[in-house]
Amino acid sequence: MEMTEIFDKLKELQEILKSKYEIEKEIVDAPKQLTSQEELLARLQTEFIEKNEKYEEKRTRILALKTELAETESKRENSEKAMDNITTHREYEILEKEIKDATDAEQRLRKDLQKEEKDFADLDENLKHDEQFIEQQKNELQTRKEQMEQEINSYRQQLDDLKNQEDKITPGIDPETIFKFERIIKSKHLGIVSVKGNVCDGCHMILPAQFANDVHAGEKIMFCPYCSRILVYEPNENGESEFFRMEDTGSLIDDDDESSFDSSDDGFGGNDYDDEDNGRHTRDDYNDFE
Repeated sequence: MEMTEIFDKLKELQEILKSKYEIEKEIVDAPKQLTSQEELLARLQTEFIEKNEKYEEKRTRILALKTELAETESKRENSEKAMDNITTHREYEILEKEIKDATDAEQRLRKDLQKEEKDFADLDENLKHDEQFIEQQKNELQTRKEQMEQEINSYRQQLDDLKNQEDKITPGIDPETIFKFERIIKSKHLGIVSVKGNVCDGCHMILPAQFANDVHAGEKIMFCPYCSRILVYEPNENGESEFFRMEDTGSLIDDDDESSFDSSDDGFGGNDYDDEDNGRHTRDDYNDFE
């Protein structure tokens, strides 16, 4: 297979792999979109349980107040009836005090009972509203899960289609090259870029003269020594091919070592640079390619 055909296949494969990795990310991220809604539902359910406990406490408190009020009313009524049978002033004073204390207690209990019953009614209304809202959230969450499942199934079908396209393209390309190519695209999104003049269009670094000439010759696959992408030559605006002498541009290596840049290079030779900001970094930054 001619190198031009391989480069064309790599360019086509690049688009397939980019779509593949984007879809795979969508599948992974899809459930995360439900997290906030699930957390909201869990919080609502917890608050509902807490309110319901307060609701039962209010109910118990109201029953206790009603019982106490009834006992106080009965005590007052008995004292009032006993007034008809008193024989001494001392008995009158005792009964009068009992009636007054019972009357004051009744007023206090009725006031407390009225407040508790109002709070109970408000809480009951809130619980009904919360229950409806929780049910609504459950239905929405279930609907969203079903939609998400449909989306994921659609994504998986797209992945199957992309895999079939990939299987048609990869025959004839060295498996090791494909492996490196896939890793580069996964991390950098572009695995094959043009060389314009003697500059890598991926990281915009100036390439060594002989290395750039080897890329221009297009006789083997060359990996950028800075960003590790596969390089393919692109003619200048006039459609002319440019070749360089060693003295025309800087070199990463000594003249005696120029031959070390060949198709077996994994793209990590020379001085490593990050293609995002052209900043210098260590070889460890590319450990995941090895």
